[in-house]
Amino acid sequence: MAAITEEHLIESIADALQFISYYHPGDFVQAMTAAWEREENKGAKDAMAQILVNSRMCAIGHRPICQDTGAANIHIKVGVEAPLKLKRSLQEIADEGTRQGYARDTNPLRASVVVDPFGSRKNSGDNTPCMLTVEMVAGDSVEVEVAAKGGGSENKSKFTTLNPSGNVADWVVETVETLGAGWCPPGVLGIGVGGNADKVMAMAKQALSEPLDMQELLRRGPSNNVEELRVEIYERVNALGIGAQGLGGVTTVLDVKVKSWPTHAASLPVGLIPNCAATRHVHFTLDGSGPATFTPPAVEDYPDIVLDAAGAQSRKLDLDDLNDEVVASLTPGETLLLSGTLYTGRDAAHKRMIDMMDRGEELPVDLNRKAIYYVGPVDAVGDEAIGPAGPTTSTRMDKFTDRILADTGLKVMVGKAERGQIGLDAIAKHDAAYLIAVGGAAYLVSKAIKDAKPVAFEDLGMEAIYELQVQDMPVTVAVDTQGNSIHRSGPAEWKKKIAERA
Repeated sequence: MAAITEEHLIESIADALQFISYYHPGDFVQAMTAAWEREENKGAKDAMAQILVNSRMCAIGHRPICQDTGAANIHIKVGVEAPLKLKRSLQEIADEGTRQGYARDTNPLRASVVVDPFGSRKNSGDNTPCMLTVEMVAGDSVEVEVAAKGGGSENKSKFTTLNPSGNVADWVVETVETLGAGWCPPGVLGIGVGGNADKVMAMAKQALSEPLDMQELLRRGPSNNVEELRVEIYERVNALGIGAQGLGGVTTVLDVKVKSWPTHAASLPVGLIPNCAATRHVHFTLDGSGPATFTPPAVEDYPDIVLDAAGAQSRKLDLDDLNDEVVASLTPGETLLLSGTLYTGRDAAHKRMIDMMDRGEELPVDLNRKAIYYVGPVDAVGDEAIGPAGPTTSTRMDKFTDRILADTGLKVMVGKAERGQIGLDAIAKHDAAYLIAVGGAAYLVSKAIKDAKPVAFEDLGMEAIYELQVQDMPVTVAVDTQGNSIHRSGPAEWKKKIAERA
């Protein structure tokens, strides 16, 4: 039997990371399409339409589904009889595959991994090291699961240890209700039950790569305790009314996947990890015959959705004319098309600006009556002005918001998901507004960006401040100048509607 070599693993992992950067799994597209067809809330339905159109565009253009091309999660099952010809450790080999996958010139992927989590948080520059787990199993082949996990959904991971008599479904539903929309619903919930703390979280992560079959399960009905738990959580979470992007609606989760393991008699560990609308994973097997090959989905597998390109139902907003009257006229739930100058800025840029203001230094950009976009884009290729550039989770900027609004005169922020109470208070205090772009539609959003140039903090890489020129960039008003939030009113309205039907 031919040997399985380092080169087989490296090339396969690199190709897999490229493949999943622009191809959603087919079952995910099917589940999202079915949810889009069922959705009753127009705002949520439009958000899902953008996600599906973006998915099709990425499949055709071979560009990332999301600007957060994720940390590389690699799980390798090594057959105990597999004929391996390796000199380096599996971590080193998987890291080399990750390095090559993320640095490909034709489709460079965003490097998001920082090597020092405590101090400088310096970016590794190539997205290594990958997050590797290894398992020895029976057999003579090597099975590999490659996934790219974005920070927005990973940050919402939760763990608890219930009493043995505790109710898993109750804990999951109560926890999901507190997560907000930062994990970019609708997506998938991975749940582990049993084992211990590390085992249960590993199971929750592995569950996310299982096939999506909830609609089939609902048609035939559950046949065991695990399937009953899946259905119960699916129905109860969707009854929360959170909806796509947290706008309110009938679908918050597309599927619920559960894995379990024996546990201590005194314990009931439960792990919860959500996967976002940029769910990305692929599985392959190596047997010594060479690197893995991947079969792309057919374009016909994607729904044929035509977005309202002319924006007939959307109001146009000139970002170069943000006077108080215009900003005050924005209402939660209203859809807008933005044109004009839009600056970028995330956590690191906000912190650096505040440090400069504390020292009495002049900022490198004038944000007075301007708008800022919370984004860390992918590098451009070819004639692109910018690579995929979807929004990041805005709550991370809440602690900076009051100072930035007070000292710079900034009037509008654009990001994704809800704002916390600190952010809402600051927005109302300074008569500003907060808008959201659709998380999971990064390539689509980037097409509205006609020019991009770095203007400050270039050493921060993807967290540098860019000056963008946008034309008809689609967004939704999330928070008005009074602090009223669509992420509160929308889910509350749809939770009530769903309950009245029950």
